[in-house]
Amino acid sequence: MIEQVDIKESLSLEDYLAIPYLRRNIRDLELEAQTLVPHLKGRTTWMVNSTAKGGGVAEMMPKLVCLMRLLGVDINWAVINTDKMPFFDLTKSLHNMIHGVDKGEISSVQKEVFEQVNRENAVGLEKLMKNGDILAVHDPQPIALNHFIRKNLDIKSIWRCHIGLDSQNKATKTAWDFLKPYAEEYDMAIFTAPEYIPPYLAGKSSIITPALDPLSHKNRDLIPHKLTGILCNSGMIQEHNPVVTPPFENKAMRLQPDGSFAIATTPDDTGLLYRPIVTQISRWDRLKGFKPLMDAFVLLKKNIKKKVTDERHLRRLELVRLIMAGPDPASIQDDPEGKEVLKELCDTYVNLEPAIQKDVILLALPMQSQKENALMVNALQRCSTVVVQNSIQEGFGLTCTEPMLKGRAVLVSNACGLRQQIRDNIDGKMISDATNTEEIANALDSMLADPKKRETWALNAQRRAIEEFLIFTQAKKWLRTLSSLVAS
Repeated sequence: MIEQVDIKESLSLEDYLAIPYLRRNIRDLELEAQTLVPHLKGRTTWMVNSTAKGGGVAEMMPKLVCLMRLLGVDINWAVINTDKMPFFDLTKSLHNMIHGVDKGEISSVQKEVFEQVNRENAVGLEKLMKNGDILAVHDPQPIALNHFIRKNLDIKSIWRCHIGLDSQNKATKTAWDFLKPYAEEYDMAIFTAPEYIPPYLAGKSSIITPALDPLSHKNRDLIPHKLTGILCNSGMIQEHNPVVTPPFENKAMRLQPDGSFAIATTPDDTGLLYRPIVTQISRWDRLKGFKPLMDAFVLLKKNIKKKVTDERHLRRLELVRLIMAGPDPASIQDDPEGKEVLKELCDTYVNLEPAIQKDVILLALPMQSQKENALMVNALQRCSTVVVQNSIQEGFGLTCTEPMLKGRAVLVSNACGLRQQIRDNIDGKMISDATNTEEIANALDSMLADPKKRETWALNAQRRAIEEFLIFTQAKKWLRTLSSLVAS
């Protein structure tokens, strides 16, 4: 049944106003709120999704709801619940089909289960809502709530779809055809990119991108002592001097030449803080392009002597290391594809030439503590010379936005979500084919060879992230959307 989520964390605009580069964003948001929030008086907005745990929507929702409340919006968060496994099987299939993976046809029995779960949750949600309220449903799982609630209540409704694909095939058509009767009943729809909007929603859709909280553990500034402390506490560098903070209970583990995992400073120190570092941090997913990136780095190393004449750049290429980081294998036992992708990377690594193998580091980051994991990611990104997101497909890619905010040089593929963020040769460098190892190797070479250009791109990327991809801009767009909705 429906469950209203009690948001524990607090948020204060004063904390953000203490950071000089955020003041303009917050002042602009406050000014806009003064005009728009009165339009929402007497209405409660209900944000509804399928879970309160994990990343994605569940990670974003507490900050967004807290921020909207600070601005004076009456807003709540609720999640649907069910114990019917066929419902989860169907919604997982829908997710895959929207991403182009064929899962066959959707049966009438599956549709009945889908509607039954939504109907049961709608009964509970309807008791919490009143006429005039706003229902904002996130993703396909609860999309039918609106259909049932509107039978008894006069409400406004928005469907926020966080997933999509910029191409069509049989699978995507099956998914969007299934969702069509439910989606068309909404007053408005919101997508992450224009390319994701199905034709039947084109006339009533707008764009709101995912966003970062600059004070989260993953994105907050780290002074040198804190950065070094995190690297030592997590076991990612050797503790050459004592540090104030205690070791993390669970440390980063590093793939060894024999295929096992051991502490990250084995068989040698990682080189973080000293060497040029190329980094990609993602979940172990074939669509993240880890294997082509590793192959490209190997090619880069093999070609050092063939075409490099500048002594400084030669030294840079000799020292550079590739760090590929993802979740600890123990945390992905329920993800057979992730385990398979990780095994393929491990097999490739153990067969590398020793001279190149020593400069390829595969890290398994522990997931037991969300805070410690986020701090490890933060530290890794800040220590990187180039952060890569070589996705074959990417819905948006906050793993690109995060280093942008930190002022790191970014190399990305031209996957749709990444195109929304990086303008080639302005905010970073973009490759046309995430599977083309030669193109990736050449891009890495050119970026490493030109520190001034890297710095220019990094500053542009940071400015763009601050202006476009923080929670303040996201909240402003939600305010505009809600205001226009009630005015329609």
